[in-house]
Amino acid sequence: MSELMDARRPAPARATSSAATAPGVAEPTTGTPRVVYFNIDGDLDYEHALLEQWGMTDRIDLVDAKPGDNRPDTFVKAVGDAEGVVVEYFEVTNPVLDQLPHLKIAAVQAIGSLNIDPDAATAHGVAVTNAPGFCSPDVALHTVGMIIDLVRKISFLDRSVRAGSWDPMLGGLPHRITGNTIGLVYFGSIPKLMVPMLQAMGLRIVVFAPTKSAEYLAEWGVEKVDTLDELLAVSDIVSLHTPLMAATHHLIGVRELALMKPSAFLVNTARGAVVDEPALVDALRDRRIAGAAIDVIEDEDHERSELFGLDNVVITPHAAFISTESLADGKRIALEQLVQRLVAGKRPANLVNTELEIG
Repeated sequence: MSELMDARRPAPARATSSAATAPGVAEPTTGTPRVVYFNIDGDLDYEHALLEQWGMTDRIDLVDAKPGDNRPDTFVKAVGDAEGVVVEYFEVTNPVLDQLPHLKIAAVQAIGSLNIDPDAATAHGVAVTNAPGFCSPDVALHTVGMIIDLVRKISFLDRSVRAGSWDPMLGGLPHRITGNTIGLVYFGSIPKLMVPMLQAMGLRIVVFAPTKSAEYLAEWGVEKVDTLDELLAVSDIVSLHTPLMAATHHLIGVRELALMKPSAFLVNTARGAVVDEPALVDALRDRRIAGAAIDVIEDEDHERSELFGLDNVVITPHAAFISTESLADGKRIALEQLVQRLVAGKRPANLVNTELEIG
């Protein structure tokens, strides 16, 4: 918060955002840096309350723009000559940035920022920021809950009872989780929070994390494996915690699923495209793995997946990250980055395009 405190200084009074401004169109320039929230759900009451707490009500102007579509021309018109933008689903590309010469920062209220071209942003002098860790406790708990659900068949039995069957043996006998091995693919803030919960259940924890040493992982009470193949072969449960990038696109496909035990479960609360979904569907239908817990799918734009119809799948609608607290944290972290860049004139703490020079 020191960056925020440093930014506090006397400022001339300014007019607040005009209610008469056309929907989706940013206000004309004032002497105060302006940030447009483009098609972001909800209002900006929380953000304004934070600015008041920080003593910065007159240091930065927040504009809520909800034009209702994500066309490039709509985005450019909405942002206008604002210096900052908060954007979620719209793709900020080089041609778009060409039309926004005043833009200094594009912030997301989430961990992923794949909707903003980092190279184009750097070339245009635009800082890209995210909100790492804003939902880590929520995703960690959700993931562990899904693991328990898979092992104990909770959702499966709930559905069977509601369908009229009172049969505790339906679907076969479950196995006790104690003594099993869970493999965590990568080891960021979410799996770190899962470790005590998994240890409490008596699980052996192995980790595939190429950038982490065996000594570092041992400090967390987990074991390092050198290859993903080794992790897949020894694990009774495989839980994915990777970002989506070129190296992790379809990280789990036909070959990888074939390496898993027939009795094993796959859990994905990372990104849908980390898994080759048709390959997973085939493996689940053929019972080449026992089941899967999925919070993300490949086609979230159209909300379609063949996974929806499988009885050995526990599935939630990209809900692992959601809580009252996580959404508030995402808003706060994003606003901190905006203040650091536009008010304090400093390098944002969560800069994604780290090669950007900010004088």
